[in-house]
Amino acid sequence: MQWQDQAIVLGVKRHGETSVIAEVMTRARGRHLGLVRGGRSRSMQPVLQPGNLVEVTWRARLDEHLGEFRVEPERLRAARLMEAATSVYGVQAMGALLRLLPERDPHPHLFDALDVILENMEDPADAGELFVRFELAVLDDLGFGLDLERCAATGSREELVYVSPKSGRAVSRPAGEPYRDRMLALPPFLRTDHRKAANCDTLAEAFRLTGYFLNRHVYEPRGIEVASARDGFVQAALKALKARQSATGENA
Repeated sequence: MQWQDQAIVLGVKRHGETSVIAEVMTRARGRHLGLVRGGRSRSMQPVLQPGNLVEVTWRARLDEHLGEFRVEPERLRAARLMEAATSVYGVQAMGALLRLLPERDPHPHLFDALDVILENMEDPADAGELFVRFELAVLDDLGFGLDLERCAATGSREELVYVSPKSGRAVSRPAGEPYRDRMLALPPFLRTDHRKAANCDTLAEAFRLTGYFLNRHVYEPRGIEVASARDGFVQAALKALKARQSATGENA
């Protein structure tokens, strides 16, 4: 059996003296593993770095076998991604999120989203917003998507400022005000009618929102811990955004 596809490198594990087992996110076949012979060579090590866009050819006698990858570089961005803490942690954190999904289960929209985010990691606001939307997309693919389009109580699309921690649905200000202490905040930049970029406060609210539902629906039921890279990314993104706001005089 054989197929060819675009892929983003998520990580590698040493296999024997000269080879590695590469983990990649492919466009059409989801997260996939394969043996790369000579993967520890000087020519292949720079190619098999997390975040790089490559083309892989997979071969195996049977579909259920591990198989072998032949890897060709397309966009080697790992060196650039190593320059900032948001990028370093972000690559690791998104890889951990993708590992929550079944191996070889296709999620082409997540592949495309990952590729876009990796191209926009330099700006902390862009990186933070895109990462939150990536977490929301993963939650949706796991069957725990949030409904942030209309109020769960009234059906209104106006003044959506809360999210119910029970239903994961948006709640309007009038309907949620009596229960505000029990509600999660809905950051304005996640509303479809809002075009303002995130600031430190709203980005922190967004991280709390997605983190709450990931813990509730995924990590706690599975008995696994949140990847430490997520905390690293959250802190790095908020720190960089706060520094930029202070330098430019933007309101936090």
